[in-house]
Amino acid sequence: MEALMRAASVECHASSLMLSLPQAHLPHLTSAKQTVRFSHRGGAANALVARPSWTRTIAEKCKASPPCYCSAASSTAIADQRLDFALSVGSAVIPHPAKVEKGGEDAFFVSSHNGGVLGVADGVSGWAEENVDPALFSRELMEHAVTALDSEAVATCPRQLLAKAHEATSAIGAATAIVAILEKETGSLLVANLGDCGLRIVRGGKIVFATSTQQHYFDCPYQLSSEAGAQTSRDAMVYKAELSPGDIVVMGSDGLFDNVYDKDIESTVNFFGAADGDFPQKIASALASLASKHSKDMKYESPYSQEAVLQGYNLPLWKRLLGQKLTGGKLDDITVLTAHVVVSPALPKEPPAELAQEEPLLLPVEEGDSDFSPNQLLAPAV
Repeated sequence: MEALMRAASVECHASSLMLSLPQAHLPHLTSAKQTVRFSHRGGAANALVARPSWTRTIAEKCKASPPCYCSAASSTAIADQRLDFALSVGSAVIPHPAKVEKGGEDAFFVSSHNGGVLGVADGVSGWAEENVDPALFSRELMEHAVTALDSEAVATCPRQLLAKAHEATSAIGAATAIVAILEKETGSLLVANLGDCGLRIVRGGKIVFATSTQQHYFDCPYQLSSEAGAQTSRDAMVYKAELSPGDIVVMGSDGLFDNVYDKDIESTVNFFGAADGDFPQKIASALASLASKHSKDMKYESPYSQEAVLQGYNLPLWKRLLGQKLTGGKLDDITVLTAHVVVSPALPKEPPAELAQEEPLLLPVEEGDSDFSPNQLLAPAV
């Protein structure tokens, strides 16, 4: 068994806690850097901590060397008209109260590539104790993920997207990360998740798909790192979900899922509905605000506090006998992306013959115009 064990230095989250519990009872929650032992990469052997009971998963786990879901394109046709899937996206970011000035340590991007690509990275705050800004790694990771979209190798392969971004990142630090790539011809959503960011798909008011977390132990997630011996993209869990028009995709950092239950995500999505064209943005803002509110509430029985109890971090027995409970949210950076799944007639790959003969229309560039790329990095302003 010892031959299967490897030691690695892993920076773990050091987010502020709002749990109503003396820190002495939470040894792992306050340590920023610890040496952990974990089994060889891949398979169920990595699941050293039980999956949270509040997470539902209908995904396929990766093996040690799993293939990516790089399927050949097919089409959805209605009356001989092929339809392409696309994502209409809203976003919201609320930094940790102590990190507002620098915009927090999360980063994300939204791209229109192939109908839509989303990504979120959560910088591991423990690196601050080494005088390293945790935001630098997460932001550079997402920036390189955007650049990597131009490569055919990652067009429909989320694990390769993480791999390319990680290889190109030179900043010191670590981050958990999740990316999702839409196949516009098929409506498939291809997801790679490493750590404790997450994604939900809401259909008909109910969550029908959810990713699960990966962690060495409570509050110490898997992470991409600048240090050797940590996890790589090969350790990410890869999922394939079939989307339907009208679905709502919710992606976020653990600041969302540690403070908001799945049932509250469902109710928030249902509250706004699809009546307003801007409802993806309204859903994202509402979920971020709800997570922020819960993170500051010491009496709230959050997903984070409930998981702490399940992992053995509880009040002393005499307090529990008096009816007291471990409660409170988790102060953290909060990033939320929401995407409405839509379909539209596909554009022809070649223009009609009569249009192909026409001269192109050239428009002058007005003063003050700026170049804009749909693959623009979106991150909190510093």
